[in-house]
Amino acid sequence: MLADAVFSESYRFLRNRAAVFWSTLFFPVLALLLGVAGQYFLKQKMGDLKDADLPPELLRQMAAPDIDLGLALVELASKAANPLLILFVMIGAATLYAGDYRWETWRLISARNTRWNLILGKVGVAKLLSLAAVLLLIAFGFVGKLIEGAIFERGFAFTFGGEQAGQFFLSLLVAYIRVVQVTLIGLLAAIFTRSLLATLFVPLVVSIGQFFLAALIMPQIGWQDTDWYAQALAPNLSADTLIAFIGDNPGGPTAVTAWLAGASLIGWCLVTLGLALWWFQRQDLSKE
Repeated sequence: MLADAVFSESYRFLRNRAAVFWSTLFFPVLALLLGVAGQYFLKQKMGDLKDADLPPELLRQMAAPDIDLGLALVELASKAANPLLILFVMIGAATLYAGDYRWETWRLISARNTRWNLILGKVGVAKLLSLAAVLLLIAFGFVGKLIEGAIFERGFAFTFGGEQAGQFFLSLLVAYIRVVQVTLIGLLAAIFTRSLLATLFVPLVVSIGQFFLAALIMPQIGWQDTDWYAQALAPNLSADTLIAFIGDNPGGPTAVTAWLAGASLIGWCLVTLGLALWWFQRQDLSKE
């Protein structure tokens, strides 16, 4: 059963403490430490400027307002699909997807469940891994905002009404789907190549290529962000489009463009998963 596959994969993965740490905890902790160090450095520089006998008007402009923790949550969610976070999530995803090829254990477990359930069990654990990484990044970023307020002696506010809550959860959903979409490229690479390194690096290379496609190549050939083929070829552009639409910024994407972006992001997930299931069903695992 699928539930058995998810449970067994979860148990195996959680026993690999190194993979759990590097894929979920390391980057949020690192981002927090770097952020705090940067705030201390900025506080020192601001102190040096105050000692320079600057005009009172300029000093008042340098004084920052209270930190709105509600708006900070929305901002953190909108930036949760960080490329570096995806890099570290892929460490855990590669272990999940290619570990049985690496240790030649497929033939030991393939007789205990259907092939679809075995793959979907791995995908289910990778989804939980992606969600945990995104939530931890937001949580540590929130702690960083609290520390920032303490360093600069700022007050706190919390604006989190219905609009902000909607933006937060929708941005969180988009970031989560974006991370899952990249990990599914890793699943396809694992099944096609049977290589742990390929599972780790192919999604990163594809993502970097799509970034340059959207940022450099498309403008040169006259493609617009609103074109359906631009959204279809670059899921990173689709995620950015959805985040901009959720933010409801003036001059942002239209609803039609947002629907195209959502279809592209979901389509990438479904197509890569479908190809992986199809190829795995045909694969000979007698020597794996």
